[in-house]
Amino acid sequence: MDYPRPVQHLIALLGNLPGLGKRSAERIALHLLKAGPDASRQLAQAILDTKARIRNCSQCGGYTERDPCEICVNPQRDTALLCVVEGPNDILTLERTGTFTGLYHALMGRISPLNGIGPDQLRLASLVQRVQRDRPHEVILALGADVESEATAHYVAEQLRPTGVTVTRIGLGLPAGSVLEAADEITLTRALEGRRKF
Repeated sequence: MDYPRPVQHLIALLGNLPGLGKRSAERIALHLLKAGPDASRQLAQAILDTKARIRNCSQCGGYTERDPCEICVNPQRDTALLCVVEGPNDILTLERTGTFTGLYHALMGRISPLNGIGPDQLRLASLVQRVQRDRPHEVILALGADVESEATAHYVAEQLRPTGVTVTRIGLGLPAGSVLEAADEITLTRALEGRRKF
């Protein structure tokens, strides 16, 4: 025996969401069935409303209801600093730290030849145009530490070299609360390279 076909379909759709396996998708589907029609309608309406009202900022690529977004139009932001990230969620992650006061540029991905994503599929051309137009003093590459992010960072740096802008990379190293013996060689190398005066 298995669930009726509509429940199987719902489980399959939920299972396609990132971070949800078959068992988690099944639990969510069963919760929605128990919760009643109002909860399901509210969830469905929230999804539709979000899709209808939220878009990517034409300047930074972040999530916004109005274009350009609040960050891009804020006169308090430091226009001399431009932080390049992989996606809109990274903008929110950095904003939550409260430490960066510059502007952002989301590439909307990273170079990944195995997944058919090349430089032309990213917002690289608009980044170069933006740097040429706005002339920031520094472009900070806040990309991940995996192979694809490293390749993307190197490619972006090469594309920006003719503009004369200073390109920096965020320091990468040990996460808070970790011990040296648990870190791999690449992480330790980056931690040593990214060291600063104490």
